[in-house]
Amino acid sequence: MSGEKNLAILIKEMKPYVNEGEYVFVSVKDGSIVPNKNIIGLFRETEGVTLILARSIADKRNLSYTFIASWITLKVHSALDAVGLTAAFSTELAAHNISCNVMAGFYHDHIFVAKEDEAKTIKVLTNLSER
Repeated sequence: MSGEKNLAILIKEMKPYVNEGEYVFVSVKDGSIVPNKNIIGLFRETEGVTLILARSIADKRNLSYTFIASWITLKVHSALDAVGLTAAFSTELAAHNISCNVMAGFYHDHIFVAKEDEAKTIKVLTNLSER
């Protein structure tokens, strides 16, 4: 099943959903120190491996972090080669002074925002989709 590419439809049907909990980004030399079942996201960089984890997992393993995030999933099935969705929502969030970190999965886009910006983010994204 291929994802949606039409930007107007993507925005209208993004349906932001808050995944319960608190999430953090950590950098480690070896990503295998955390079981795969506990890893939300992983990215290898020259400096180390970035893991996105539930805060509770990072705390149990004494991993340091500086940013506590909410994880918001856009429920629309966006195509990986769709153009403009990330630009549309990130521009709108920036206009409301909300920083976002974005990760694209095969089916959905995922946005990590500061925990204290969670409600504001949902409001901004909902307003954007209703215009």
